[in-house]
Amino acid sequence: MTKAYPLVGIPCDVKTVGLSAFHGVGEKYINAVVHGSKVCPILIPAQGPGEDLEIIDEQIIVDSLLQNIDGLFLPGSPSNVEPSLYGDENSLTPDDHDPQRDSISMLMIKTAIERKIPILAICRGIQELNVALGGTLHQKVHLQPGMMDHQEDKTLPRDGQYQPAHQIELVAGGILSGLVDSDTQMVNSLHGQGLNKLGKNLIADAHAPDGLVEAVCFDTKDQFVLGVQWHPEWQFQNNQLSKSIFNRFGEVIRENSA
Repeated sequence: MTKAYPLVGIPCDVKTVGLSAFHGVGEKYINAVVHGSKVCPILIPAQGPGEDLEIIDEQIIVDSLLQNIDGLFLPGSPSNVEPSLYGDENSLTPDDHDPQRDSISMLMIKTAIERKIPILAICRGIQELNVALGGTLHQKVHLQPGMMDHQEDKTLPRDGQYQPAHQIELVAGGILSGLVDSDTQMVNSLHGQGLNKLGKNLIADAHAPDGLVEAVCFDTKDQFVLGVQWHPEWQFQNNQLSKSIFNRFGEVIRENSA
């Protein structure tokens, strides 16, 4: 009998299609996890108080889900984390929030860390991870003194938007520096928000030229938590660092569940 693939939970976004709300995850994230990490993805509805009902106890739902998954993958999204979750009541992007995803993701991150479930987070995911652990965000990085504009050029076709945009410097001794032979890498850049104060137990694993934290990991070696601000899932098979990130995530999950 063929051995089953480990199960990895992926929280969904909530999108309005026509007149109805749908829950979903971008296909490129699913492809990268399936083919890069060799795991079976489980899409997790965003829960929270939706259009039709109130959830009685989200923690019970999260506990039930995490009893049955081996890893947690937090994908990117066009939406931004609600600033009220990190103590800022003034949103600079009030039309770009997804409170239902926030609701389930924050609980899943905290519970997964308590249970030492491996976590890989990308773009919005790294921001969720940081906020869940008490960190804060820059709502518009390009408005910060001395910071670059990390947003994509939306006039370009999709391939152009995902082209390498700037260099990052990997932190010696971190997770990423152990995956490649160089201490610098070129990455794409498609985000308007970024990490400000780091959350509890998170340390920088890479920086952009303007000093913005581009990757984080846990400050302890006994738990795999990795977040990156760029998009390694995009054509991951053509980039050594991207391939290594997803491969390592799969390896850790198997080691953790052995």
